[in-house]
Amino acid sequence: QVQLVESGGGKVQPGGSLRLSCAASGSIVSYTMLWYRQALGKQRELVAFITSGGYTNYADSVKGRFTISRDNAKNTVDLLMNNLRPEDTAVYFCNAHLTNMDYWGKGTLLTVSS
Repeated sequence: QVQLVESGGGKVQPGGSLRLSCAASGSIVSYTMLWYRQALGKQRELVAFITSGGYTNYADSVKGRFTISRDNAKNTVDLLMNNLRPEDTAVYFCNAHLTNMDYWGKGTLLTVSS
């Protein structure tokens, strides 16, 4: 079992940048790692993922602004977010996926507001 802890959330002004981190309690080398977000009153949506081989993919709404990366040696996954918009405001969740296993963190809140 893998425990995930997100960090790095906070309040940032529109146009600003922030880096979220997800720390795993064990090895993530075989896992696809994903970032989801859930805004108030909305369904959880996939933001970005990175496979064990390093392939990345992004939601259209964040493409060109967000970058996901992983460090298997440190068991961490980061989400670098640039040019933030008010609509990026949400709780961001880290997910580790492998076949029929899914592990979730408790989330970290990002607020984009002036």
